[in-house]
Amino acid sequence: MKKLFIIFLIILSGITLGQTISSKDSSSGKPPIHQLRIYEIPKENRQVFLDRFRDHALKIMKKYGFTIVSIWESEYKDKAEFVYLLEWKNEVSMKKAWEGFMSDQEWKDIKAQTAKLHGNFVNNIEDRTLKLTEFSPQKQLVK
Repeated sequence: MKKLFIIFLIILSGITLGQTISSKDSSSGKPPIHQLRIYEIPKENRQVFLDRFRDHALKIMKKYGFTIVSIWESEYKDKAEFVYLLEWKNEVSMKKAWEGFMSDQEWKDIKAQTAKLHGNFVNNIEDRTLKLTEFSPQKQLVK
């Protein structure tokens, strides 16, 4: 039920934002894929996690071509969650970007520094690759 609610929010945000960019990647003729990331974060580190994501991760992600559609906070069964939706041209570009991001020395240093100061930041990560159905309204940000 939680996942259906999150997917509903994703769809609603796309409609609300009024994104009417072409529905297909012009180079491949295929619609984009999306990636849903759900982080369960310790409540005591919520603000530190948010600050680190806002001040560091976003900047580094941009360097590797991440397109973030939207970011949310959620609570589910008394657990704090950080949720965001990414859009990619295809799975190859998604995997390449993640490899670059995860091996980025600046990101590794920031993670180590903040973990040393504040301890655990993430209890669990759920990662879903979402592919549009043929009958889905198609909105995309990646050009």
